[in-house]
Amino acid sequence: MSPRKFSCSFLLPLLLCTVTLPAQDRAYAKQVIDTLASPSMHGRGYVNNGDKIAAKYISDQYKSFGLIPFNIAGLYTQNFSFPINTFPGALDLSVTFPDGHNEKPVPGEEFLVQCQSPSVKGKFKVTMLDSAIVYDDAKLDAFKKSDLKKSFVMVDTNGVRNRAMLRYMTDFVLHPVNVRGILIPEKKNSMTETCTKLSPWDMSMIQTTVPVLEIAYSYKHITALSINVKAKFLKKYTSQNVIGYVKGSVNPDSFMVFTAHYDHLGQMGKNTFFPGANDNASGIAMLLSLARYYSNPEHKPKCSIAFMAFSGEEVGLLGSYYYTQHPLFPLKEIKFLVNMDILGTGDEGITVVNATEFQPEFKKLQALNTNGNYLAKVNPRGKAMISDHYCFTEMKVRCFYIYTLGGIKAYHDTCDRRETLPLSKFEDLFKLLRDFTDWEDQL
Repeated sequence: MSPRKFSCSFLLPLLLCTVTLPAQDRAYAKQVIDTLASPSMHGRGYVNNGDKIAAKYISDQYKSFGLIPFNIAGLYTQNFSFPINTFPGALDLSVTFPDGHNEKPVPGEEFLVQCQSPSVKGKFKVTMLDSAIVYDDAKLDAFKKSDLKKSFVMVDTNGVRNRAMLRYMTDFVLHPVNVRGILIPEKKNSMTETCTKLSPWDMSMIQTTVPVLEIAYSYKHITALSINVKAKFLKKYTSQNVIGYVKGSVNPDSFMVFTAHYDHLGQMGKNTFFPGANDNASGIAMLLSLARYYSNPEHKPKCSIAFMAFSGEEVGLLGSYYYTQHPLFPLKEIKFLVNMDILGTGDEGITVVNATEFQPEFKKLQALNTNGNYLAKVNPRGKAMISDHYCFTEMKVRCFYIYTLGGIKAYHDTCDRRETLPLSKFEDLFKLLRDFTDWEDQL
């Protein structure tokens, strides 16, 4: 029964419960995020077993709550493998300006090695390819004839408005031939007073033959560079989903499901890691908060509730796809699934992906939000292949993907830190998800 249907004589205990429990959940959530986004997790990627350290932490939390594993061996993990390009070793860059002085850009803030890049080491000349070249027939012809086998080419599209020239420069980056490496100048975006970023980083399941670096625009006019980047391509890396459940008291074979990915981008070299506080330590914090709440005998649900922490999301929804192809219980037994990714803010409300696919459930979620006065907005969005819910959508499972709006904008960069994540509406979103789960539990 929903707490809103209690008689007035239960009002005071209810108020005490809704004030106390979420406050505890927020403190617990902060503890989870602080742990998952710490240097000890190595960015929860595939360098230094970051994903495995994070999976062990989540498994330990499940065990402390008394969640039941599906695995007959008593483990919460579901293993799967995939290829991945990593950067576990050296990551050094020094650049030379026309006047001869040298500088060392800061990795993660002033330069990035694109995720598909191979190892590279040595001293190289830098050759410019910009609007002054492509709009001058003689200069462009000379550029095309030049020997670039021992050069990094700085490809600067700023000021280029001709589509044919833009296409030429883009193709040069995407399909480099007879060149040692590519440099792409990027303007830094200010995230906070203490953190700046380039464009978002990513992960790759392939390794190419030519390294590509994004570098801060202030280094556009360099003439040479000295570089040492160690990449390691892993043909078959084994990672794991982490899955457990609370058994329902009345309908144990019917499941409400909460999902969130715990993996992030890992490390770029030995000393630069991507904390992933909002993306997606915050989603795991909500997953574990809900698991802790529903594992309490006082909140035992009628239907079972499964909690699935996926790996491989940042590589291409790999963990959730693997699960849908190897489910631990029939997918048809899922009543509803809520995927949670980027839940660390919420000042401007939330967006619900698949709202247009499952309109009755979305309208109920909006009504519960209005009744509880939780969030500023519950915005609808259609079907989108942007997080782990999508693999379930394609298997005809009723599901939402929820993410928060407003607040900090850090995403896929070193600025997504635990220290600056506000969790401003975490408690209210917890209450909304609790109310929605309780409503589904009564159906």
